[in-house]
Amino acid sequence: MIIVVGTALARPEHAPAVLSLSLAHCRRSRAEEGCIDHTVAVDQETPNLFRFVEYWRDVEALKMHFAVPASREFIGTMTPMLAEPAAMKVYQADEANLG
Repeated sequence: MIIVVGTALARPEHAPAVLSLSLAHCRRSRAEEGCIDHTVAVDQETPNLFRFVEYWRDVEALKMHFAVPASREFIGTMTPMLAEPAAMKVYQADEANLG
């Protein structure tokens, strides 16, 4: 499984628009082949900070997600509304059996 963790710090005046764009992007992404889950949350200590967590079946599914025109459009539309560049880290993980 691939896990993507990202952050985007919106300029205060653009936070509502970034939230709306992000929610629509997550909903659309969850319908893509190989998407296990795709979420966004507003940080409770920094209200203009958006935290993204995504789970993908494999690297190929994530690459297909990045190739979707709507994904590129989301980034292009959101980027000018940010106070700093968005950050993203991608991890490969295996489920741990702790039992």
